[in-house]
Amino acid sequence: MASPNLATQLGARALQTRWLVRAPIWLYRAGLGFLFGTRMLMLQHIGRTSGERRFVVLEVVDRPAPDEFVIVSGFGTKAQWYRNIQAHPHVRISTGIRRNLAATATPMTNDESSTALEHYIHHHPGAWDKLRETIEHATGRPVDTLPMVRLNVSRAAY
Repeated sequence: MASPNLATQLGARALQTRWLVRAPIWLYRAGLGFLFGTRMLMLQHIGRTSGERRFVVLEVVDRPAPDEFVIVSGFGTKAQWYRNIQAHPHVRISTGIRRNLAATATPMTNDESSTALEHYIHHHPGAWDKLRETIEHATGRPVDTLPMVRLNVSRAAY
């Protein structure tokens, strides 16, 4: 791995700084999520052990259909939100001007994730280069593939 530039180092540090990563949650909860457009969403999920509501803001890497979102776990399958949606797949999302939508979270297969990642890389090569470097620096591991989750908006509630 090459020596990271300053932007990569700062981005990796930001990803590891809890209050900074959680700051967008407060904007979404205050009704200001539209400031992030539709490239980001807030995922409300249930803690697998605590049963408490949890929140995380993630990038939308694809929109295969109007009510379908694909999100990525930059920290792999060990990310808390990823583990929580496996235990409790009924979630709520907010993105753009749409708030508190019931959805079902389904982890994608490795092949589906690889295809979605290739699509993202093709459509956002500059963003991918920066994101890849930042994730690799933050985790200390090369990024070959990343686990992804498909969110299907539904009328289901939890």
